[in-house]
Amino acid sequence: MNSHTDARKHRAARFNNLSAPLYLCVSFSLFLAGCGQAVSAVVEPEAQPTAAKTAAKEATGTVGDRKQGEDWPIFLGPNQDSKSPETGIITKWSESGLKLVWEVKLGTSYGAPTIAAGKLFQFDRFGDKSRLYCLDAVTGKEQWQHEFPTEYEDLYQYNNGPRCSPVIDGDRVYAFGVDGVLACCRVEDGKPLWQKNLHQEFGVIQNFFGVGSTSVVEGDLLIVMVGGSPPESHRIAPGQLDRVEANGSGIVAFDKRTGEVKYKIGDELASYASLKLATIGDRRWCFAFCRGGLLAFEPATGKIDFHYPWRDKQLESVNASMPVVAGDEVLVSECYGVGSSLLKVSPGKYEVVWKDDPRKRDKSMMTHWNTPVFMDGHLYGCSGRHAETATLRCIEWKTGKVLWDQPRMARTSLLAIDGHFLCMGEYGQLWLLKLTPEKADLVAAVDYADPAIGKKLLGREEPVLTYPCWAAPIVSHGLLYLRGKDRLICLELIGEK
Repeated sequence: MNSHTDARKHRAARFNNLSAPLYLCVSFSLFLAGCGQAVSAVVEPEAQPTAAKTAAKEATGTVGDRKQGEDWPIFLGPNQDSKSPETGIITKWSESGLKLVWEVKLGTSYGAPTIAAGKLFQFDRFGDKSRLYCLDAVTGKEQWQHEFPTEYEDLYQYNNGPRCSPVIDGDRVYAFGVDGVLACCRVEDGKPLWQKNLHQEFGVIQNFFGVGSTSVVEGDLLIVMVGGSPPESHRIAPGQLDRVEANGSGIVAFDKRTGEVKYKIGDELASYASLKLATIGDRRWCFAFCRGGLLAFEPATGKIDFHYPWRDKQLESVNASMPVVAGDEVLVSECYGVGSSLLKVSPGKYEVVWKDDPRKRDKSMMTHWNTPVFMDGHLYGCSGRHAETATLRCIEWKTGKVLWDQPRMARTSLLAIDGHFLCMGEYGQLWLLKLTPEKADLVAAVDYADPAIGKKLLGREEPVLTYPCWAAPIVSHGLLYLRGKDRLICLELIGEK
């Protein structure tokens, strides 16, 4: 997590290796002022200071009058892979980008929203309260909010708000706070159903950046990365995680209706990588990329298949990228030194297909907080720890061979949709790309950090999105949702049918 201050340099990022017409395209898209669209709605939440499959099944399947499309009820989408099945996207953008449907000011947080049955759920901090709140996904109007106290202070001076996305499951929504408070509310009206302080219950020692792993629902279970420690570890000075022991609560499964503990497994501390569910062969798996490595287990029972150590030795290294699953293979990646490794898994065991050489500086892929996207035997993603050195790249899944590497875009997040990739840059740039194993082609682009674009879209000369734009893009029922430091915007990516 590097706080780079030279934002203007990155706003001028270029695709140096692209063809001349595409170079002109990015120049015009990012830097020429044009006719913008009017804002349909500007919304302020009330009291503002200025298994995913279950949810999809029980949802109405519409957002307002938008009958086509999919819900986005969990982090990285219905299949947790940053892929959208929706089609018909607009590929010719005006100089100010796509039509702005609505915008809303956010509280303090890093997390992306989730969407189901026409409701959008956002989890932020306002003052000394954590707030889970529900907006109409089409209009941005607030429907309800639920608050609870928080006293979290970040050890490294990053913001003190939530990092996790809400998890929607049927008629319930779950929020996991940066301080370890886990809350369950009713989707319809926000009525609190149960709440637990997991840091107190399991003896969790605050790690560098608080809680950052989004939970998952499997059947009747809510599965959570917890990572508690025994009493003797609580006498250790803050931040000395290399001296902290685990107490067998790396992963804890709760009855999703009552909060009752059903099992706890794993001598691991928590990481920031969200949990990944998958079906491999004839059984279900859950993959938890914890602080020390990958824990693979059967989610219904908690039976552990294996633990694969994978973390750089330096104290302040962290695992934050969700595992990527393709067939019976799982890739884990980090950006602090060891890079990536691909495993072939089967019940009770794994074999290493390939792994980056720790002795070599060059690695196949080194993901930070972003999760790469698997597509047709290749992996596309942002590689690099710092904004100034991060690159967008493509590697062969089976070998880790780097096929191409696009520098000077800062750190980015991807969403695959309709034969294209939406690429969100951390300084507010949005690119629409065609990515293949041979090259990266630019289709359209807009710089939402440019105050001139803000003048067109917001009616006032200010950035639409400001650093850090670390949340991955979301598409639900044709609408694209992007967040920056303190604003969420809703754009029309697919016209109504």
